[in-house]
Amino acid sequence: MLEAFKELHPTMQAFIGTLFTWGMTALGAALVFFVKGTNQKFLDSMLAFAGGVMIAASYWSLLAPAIEMSSESPGPAWVPAAVGFLLGGVLLMFVDRMLPAIDTDRYMHDIKDHKAKNRTALLFFSMTLHNIPEGLAVGVAFGALASNMTESTLAGALALALGIGIQNFPEGTAVSMPLHRDGMGKKKSFMFGQFSGMVEPIAAVVGASAVIVIEPILPYALSFAAGAMIFVVAKEIIPGSHEKGNVNLASMSLMLGFTVMITLDVALG
Repeated sequence: MLEAFKELHPTMQAFIGTLFTWGMTALGAALVFFVKGTNQKFLDSMLAFAGGVMIAASYWSLLAPAIEMSSESPGPAWVPAAVGFLLGGVLLMFVDRMLPAIDTDRYMHDIKDHKAKNRTALLFFSMTLHNIPEGLAVGVAFGALASNMTESTLAGALALALGIGIQNFPEGTAVSMPLHRDGMGKKKSFMFGQFSGMVEPIAAVVGASAVIVIEPILPYALSFAAGAMIFVVAKEIIPGSHEKGNVNLASMSLMLGFTVMITLDVALG
């Protein structure tokens, strides 16, 4: 099977690799089906867990690789990370202000509370945005196999896809569970959760097809997604998990989510 995979065009390899990462997102989102009842403490803890996952992913999956990539380019290595990060936060602030004018009822009519509706919309948007540069990164890794970038190997590209896929499991949960917490049905929460990872195969094909063009802007794209996620965590996730008074539980759950993600990121290198 590996030999057959080697014979495929790098674009197809990237597409198949990110079908796996998308599948892992869907698998994580599917945990929503195993939740029984609507225990508020549990749901608040899952929202905070999502915040911890997002904070850790923002650095280890996005900012750290962006800084590492930038260190190989001329100019200060911190510039792409700083610029991209701030732009990501500004975009989400703009989206947050525009949400009242957007017809979110069409997709989230089962969430009655207006504040919760905005929170879920921002959460879904930021997690989806976060998956685009990850898909691009996988695409660039496979696309480099067809170029003169000799440091790139098939094993490295496969390891990247495997690592991102495993990390996507808790990220899928981090979308579907908070959506369910805010009143969305389990089936719909799962659909939104897995859809956040659907952009990765598309982004991978783009990255593999335009590897020379995409690679220089990848540090900005990774940092941009990190800024968007941190904005959502600071403005919506942490305050939302404290709304019902479960502050200590939510705080420890956030730390648990953070620990899970740094363990996966560091262990998978």
